Amino acid sequence: MTIRIGVIGTGAIGADHARRITQTLSGGRVVAVNDVNRAQAEAVVARLGLDARVYDNGHDLIQADDVDAVLVTSWGPTHEEFVLSAIAAGKYVFCEKPLATTARGCLNIVEAEVAAGKRLVQVGFMRPYDKGYQLLKQAIDAGQIGEPLMVHCAHRNPTVPDSYVTSMAIVDTAIHELDVLRWLLDDDYKTVQVVYPKRTRHRFEHLADPQIVLIETQKGVRIDLEIFVNCQYGYDIQCSVVGETGVANLPEPQSLLLRTEATLATNILTDWKQRFIDAYDIELQDFIKGIEQQQLSGPTAWDGYAAAVAADACVLAQESGQIEPVVMAERPTFYNK
Repeated sequence: MTIRIGVIGTGAIGADHARRITQTLSGGRVVAVNDVNRAQAEAVVARLGLDARVYDNGHDLIQADDVDAVLVTSWGPTHEEFVLSAIAAGKYVFCEKPLATTARGCLNIVEAEVAAGKRLVQVGFMRPYDKGYQLLKQAIDAGQIGEPLMVHCAHRNPTVPDSYVTSMAIVDTAIHELDVLRWLLDDDYKTVQVVYPKRTRHRFEHLADPQIVLIETQKGVRIDLEIFVNCQYGYDIQCSVVGETGVANLPEPQSLLLRTEATLATNILTDWKQRFIDAYDIELQDFIKGIEQQQLSGPTAWDGYAAAVAADACVLAQESGQIEPVVMAERPTFYNK
């Protein structure tokens, strides 16, 4: 069985997903593409040698009889309408983050999926598919470090463009931790606070950098998350879970250990795509497999909603300087399956 896939949005991530479906993964075939820039969509089709139709309208692509599933990798504000359209058409849809640009928009998708009575949506949070995070999850679930008490995290980028503003540290950067830590701890968030250390001289004047997000979970775990997007030295993701009887650290990416000129060193990655490239492959392969088995198992629309609510609370905390509550709607039993 080959899953016929339509891609809405052929920018960097959409084109890369089309490439991995075509050249790396099994069980899927890109048969349709759409982008607001038709020439860009046509260029992706030509570059990858796709036998795919180029659509001028994403909704027409969704309705096409020869499209079994949809990838939404377009501009963030369009995600909600395309995901809702796919649900209404009864088609599986993989949506890159954000699921929607507001928590209310995410909840609209949750409600539509519940009404459809079937899991159709997978959100593009890739970190649960990363082998390092999976090792952390296994250690926690097996009780190897006892009950988790604290988590220390860091999300560091070498640089960001001058279009990057303070709120993006949450909605574009920390959003990945806000998702994966819920999964890692099997817990939800209670409160958040954002504090600002001394600012780096490498930042832009309109950007507060670094930032520290302080989180309390419903079970009482305390999390500190450092966001430092002009750290200069590389792309560095850290996570240390402190339990009652031990500590589990996220493994470093595999790197050559080099002894030369009186130095012992390993390389540090500078590109986020390199750090999580395997996870991107695995998450999309899992989406295709889920369609084949008629049962998705990846991050849900509810996970997308939960991350959006937490992010909104963090942005509010950036502005208020106060401890802000994370208030979520009641979780539908639909997502307990």
